[in-house]
Amino acid sequence: MCRLLKTTRTVPRVVVTDKLRSYGAAHSEVMPSVEHRSHKGLNNRAENSHQPARQRERAMKGFRSVGGAQRFLAAFSSISPHFRPRRHLMTAPGYRAEMTVCFAIWDQITDAAGRPATA
Repeated sequence: MCRLLKTTRTVPRVVVTDKLRSYGAAHSEVMPSVEHRSHKGLNNRAENSHQPARQRERAMKGFRSVGGAQRFLAAFSSISPHFRPRRHLMTAPGYRAEMTVCFAIWDQITDAAGRPATA
């Protein structure tokens, strides 16, 4: 905590921590004049900084291994942009025409048009 305060060179108005007891002891020793709030929900801002890592974990959840995920993503990364044209740069009729072409190419590649539809 001391090192952090030295790098910021400002005195905080409030210090928010979780309920670990050692934080209170450190706070009273380092900066007793600053208010210390220790509550379960107050440090959500710090917890949300882990959001990108959690999104990656959630994406991995459906795979049995990292190798399986990478094999899927290697193929998916080349197919995915085909169906996601840069919509913000197109007009609505242009987007519809582009998607019609994309799906026609996809049907041709996968031979989905020749198969009977199943219910």
